[in-house]
Amino acid sequence: MSKSSFTLTTWLIIAIASIGFLFDTYELLMTPLVAPAAIAELLGVPLNNPLVTEWVGRLLWIAALCGGIFGLMGGWLVDRFGRKTIMGASIFLYSLSPFCAAYASSLPAFVFFRSTTFIGVCVEFVAAITWLAEVFSDRKEKEKWLGITQAFASLGGLLVTGVSVWISKHGADLPQMGLPLGLGADAPSSWRYLLMTGFLPAIPIAILLPFVPESEVWRQRRASGSLKRPSFGALFSPELRRVTLVTAGLSACAYGIAFGALQVTVARVTPGLPELRDVSKQLAPLRKEAEQLNTQLNALPKGDEARKPLIGKIKENFGKSKPLNDQVKQKADQVQLRQELGGLIGRILLAVLLIVGISRVALLRIFQWPAVVLLPLTYFHYFEQGGSAFLWAYGLCGLLTVAQFSYFGEYLPKVFPMHLRGTGGSFATNVGGRMIGTSMAFVTTSLIAPMHAGSGPLLPSHVAMAAGCVGTSIAIISILLGFLLPEPKAEAE
Repeated sequence: MSKSSFTLTTWLIIAIASIGFLFDTYELLMTPLVAPAAIAELLGVPLNNPLVTEWVGRLLWIAALCGGIFGLMGGWLVDRFGRKTIMGASIFLYSLSPFCAAYASSLPAFVFFRSTTFIGVCVEFVAAITWLAEVFSDRKEKEKWLGITQAFASLGGLLVTGVSVWISKHGADLPQMGLPLGLGADAPSSWRYLLMTGFLPAIPIAILLPFVPESEVWRQRRASGSLKRPSFGALFSPELRRVTLVTAGLSACAYGIAFGALQVTVARVTPGLPELRDVSKQLAPLRKEAEQLNTQLNALPKGDEARKPLIGKIKENFGKSKPLNDQVKQKADQVQLRQELGGLIGRILLAVLLIVGISRVALLRIFQWPAVVLLPLTYFHYFEQGGSAFLWAYGLCGLLTVAQFSYFGEYLPKVFPMHLRGTGGSFATNVGGRMIGTSMAFVTTSLIAPMHAGSGPLLPSHVAMAAGCVGTSIAIISILLGFLLPEPKAEAE
């Protein structure tokens, strides 16, 4: 598809892909915004109860596992039944799932629908990049629009944060719409309304999708009978084994840095910044008291009358802690925003470099090598300084990491044959990234950080040290794997 052939259909294709990528991030980043409050309400315990933290961790693990397994199957479906068909189905899946989760009256139902949301996102990403790669026949146009449309993914984080803030302020004025009421409240909780907004992408997609074509080259080959059937075993044939394993490993590294370092920073590292240390000292005895009260509460069976006075004391403790926690949250929001802006700039920078025409292996190294220097500086040095120095360094880490997500979105469709583009891209992204890479959050917080803490309490500084160790180690592994990454054949020739 050349520049002269750009039509309304072309722009509709770009619009659908952009909406899909934007809401990929929007739907996923709902989880940290809604999960704690939802789990607390569905379990009937205070927000600061240890069961809430425990179940948030379980939810993230279960959702990532489901996304990886069913996302891999989704990649096979993309190759078997069509790029546009499966992309549309996956968008409707991740649109309807949060809407259903908003009406959940039990924790299992909530976990189920958050997991199906994750599955939809995992399938949509691979389906969309495969579709775009085949709709644009001109190489330059393909590279440009794969880079530009993926940049919308970073806007999803900014959008969901803004919507969450608006709902928090105006949720009481919204109609009930049959939503369950909050515990002891006469209106639904704000987290339910935020989940309902996950239905938004289904509206434009339902309107636009009938007017855009399936991948013509895929359709023609299937109609002629020359399209081979996809299979997972073919990914490990002698000619594809190397690219399959290396791309999965590199995807795991990118997601590993994101989840093992950047994502844990917002909630677990931020309270240890110098500007918050006095606040953390004041919170320490209140948190210890809350932990003791919640331990007593969890030991009592539901319906026991002794729970009521304990819940009263926990709420009193929560009230005392709230002004201090609000200061920590304000700083955490600032840190999160810096990461989102860094990621957006990284995606835009990648799109620009794609248009320039740098070779794919050299392009990846532009983002890999600085990370080896910047990650240890951020967590071992700038964390101790705090202030704007840490924020700038952290934002640059987001730039270098998130740009690699877009890089693989453009690279993967080039290195797998047509009948394996969805399957191969899904294996790299979902098995390597979503399943293996995301598990680095557990490694950082539950394995490495406790080693730094020793027999003492686990502090934000210990998590910062662990994040620095994990992030730097993965960055080094990523560089070593990068030497094994082949140039796409068309470019090499």
